[in-house]
Amino acid sequence: MPENKQPARFLGFDFGEKRIGVATGQQTMGTTQALCVLKAENNQPNWQQVENLIKEWQVEAFVVGLPLNMDGTEQPVTQMAKKFAKRLHGRFGLPTFTHDERLSTAEVREYLFELGGYKKIKDSDFDAYAAELILKSYFESEQ
Repeated sequence: MPENKQPARFLGFDFGEKRIGVATGQQTMGTTQALCVLKAENNQPNWQQVENLIKEWQVEAFVVGLPLNMDGTEQPVTQMAKKFAKRLHGRFGLPTFTHDERLSTAEVREYLFELGGYKKIKDSDFDAYAAELILKSYFESEQ
């Protein structure tokens, strides 16, 4: 990617110790889409699955949700999310950003209700929708 070119296609991650939600988005169009939830062991996904998603969606950058307390202070999982972001960058060499995800859980519930209610969404997909909202929020903050 040329130095002056902004990344257009992103993967967004809602990091969790056992599950990592993944979404994709196009920053120039402002579009996002929940993709999947990856199982995590020892706070890490199957990196081959991540690589497959990067290739499939032609990703140019990552956004990792940063779980903070409501007062903005860090919690134990905040450091794990930062470490995950560093691992992503180290493995794949793509620009990696973190983004405050403090309200994502409440927003996901609201968003899923708009999509037709919780009954239509499996619990296992919840983290993917959280990743989508993190990405959407990141795009809005960058405009």
